[in-house]
This record gives sequence, structure tokens and C-alpha cells, in this order.
Amino acid sequence: MHATADAVRLRLGGVDHTARPTWKLKETVEFYRDSLGLPLIHTVSARGWGTGAHPDFLHFFFDSGHGSTIAFFYYLNSDAPETLRGRSKMRPAPDDHVFDATHTAWLVDTAEELHTWRQRLLDKGVEVSAETRHEVIESIYFRDPNGYFLEITRKLRPLNSVDALDASLTLDAAIQLEDEARSTGSRVTKIDSIWTRKAQLLTVHAGDTRLNNATLRLFVPDLPEFAAIVTVANQQPSCKVTAPIAGYHVIEANEPLEFTRKELGLKPAVWYGLFTGGLQGRIESFDRDRVRLLPQP
Repeated sequence: MHATADAVRLRLGGVDHTARPTWKLKETVEFYRDSLGLPLIHTVSARGWGTGAHPDFLHFFFDSGHGSTIAFFYYLNSDAPETLRGRSKMRPAPDDHVFDATHTAWLVDTAEELHTWRQRLLDKGVEVSAETRHEVIESIYFRDPNGYFLEITRKLRPLNSVDALDASLTLDAAIQLEDEARSTGSRVTKIDSIWTRKAQLLTVHAGDTRLNNATLRLFVPDLPEFAAIVTVANQQPSCKVTAPIAGYHVIEANEPLEFTRKELGLKPAVWYGLFTGGLQGRIESFDRDRVRLLPQP
């Protein structure tokens, strides 16, 4: 008798392996085993997989820590697709957002470990990005001989219930807008519209008791990476800043607001997501250094 899903608590136990094809057998082995130092622990060699169309192959696995592996398929007598040509020479930056969105990120514990990994790769002749800070992680990026995007990262803080609530509200807003756009044959093209819908959801979620009749409103998650905008807003006479409501600070004004990245002290990865908490108002301009917000008409 088989146990049902209701009787067994279904929970994934982490990643066992990720796998990609390679057409550079020697280079791939030397990169992962010798440059990265990952032990080669298993290889499958097979005459296809039972169909005439499937080539013979090698399937090999490198230990990437805590029981996980990164694996590759090497298909005999086959050629790399055009989409991979020249990618190994590309810089370690997401220039092709579709191709590079599929990548592997390994975790380390400390800034020292991250820095040491970067230096090791540089010493092996691998081009590596600068240490890049996002909202909750700091990472380095590089490419393997196939051009696949790789990342080593460390967590800046643990995720909490505010992160989970914020994640749900963001995706709820996006899904609502996608459904509405699909029904009219259009598409959602700007993140601004998702921020606006999220502000509407949060206005309902927070209730009206502590909100003012403002025409410009920012919801700022009560999280350390966004604390600077709350601090700066508190220093502006035109702003009213409300203590956290349901996990969010609320910044309200009835006239235009400006913020600069320098005064907030933010890295670009956080700066460009500055209004991820939700925005009621209009973004007049938003570049690398300055943003100007206008109240709703």
C-alpha cells in the first residue's frame, strides 16, 4: 500500500544535481576538477537511451558540496548549437538575459571565503566579476568553457516573514496584471505598473487607519537593505513617514520627491529595485544616480 501525499509530509531535501550539455569534454573536466577543485565522483557511459535518435553519451558528475553535484552530458559525434558559439569569451556579466538566467550559484559562508574564491579563479586565468551586492546576497560571477554563467554567493542576512509576505504580494500584483493584459491582447511591459498594483494591494492590506490622504505614497519593506530611504525621507519636511504597518514603512507626500543613489548609499542592484515595496505615484525620471517621483494626478 502506497502512502498518499496527505499522509506524508512532502518536502524537498535540497538540490541533488543540476545538469547541462557540453561539447568541450577535456576543457569542462579540467575547469571543474582542476580550476574549481570539485572532485569528479561519478560517470555514466551509455549507448544512447534506447532510441535511434539519441546519441551515445558520457554523463559525469562533480561534487559541489553538501551532497549536491553539478553534472554534464557529453554527446558523442554531435556538434554544439549556434547558441553556444563564442559564449566562453563573453565577459562575466548577464549580457544575454535569457541565456544567462539559467545558471548555477554555489553558497559560501563568509566574505573572506568569497574573496578567496575570486582570487583563486583569477590565479587560474578565469575572468571574474567584481564582488556584487544584491538585496540579500553578495556574489561573484564567471563562465565555464562552454560559456555557462556561474556564481558563488554568500547570504547577507537570513530571510524572514516580511520577505515572504513581500514576495507573495509582488507576484500577486504581477499575476493580476498579466491576466488582465492577456484578456485584452496586450502585455505588461513596465515594472512600474507592478509597483503601482502592489501599492494598491498594500493599501487594502494595511487598512486606512494610519494612512493619510496623500497623492504620493511609497511602501518600504521593513528590511535592512531599504532602511536608507526611510532615513532620508524622515529628513525631508514634505514627507510623512509612518512606523511599520504590516511589515512596511509608509512614506507619504503631496509634492514631488527626489532621491539620489549617493545619499542613499545603495549599490545599483538595490537602487534599481528601490520601489519594489509598492509605489502610488509616477516616476518622472529614473537613471543610475537620481530618481524623481510625481504625485498621482
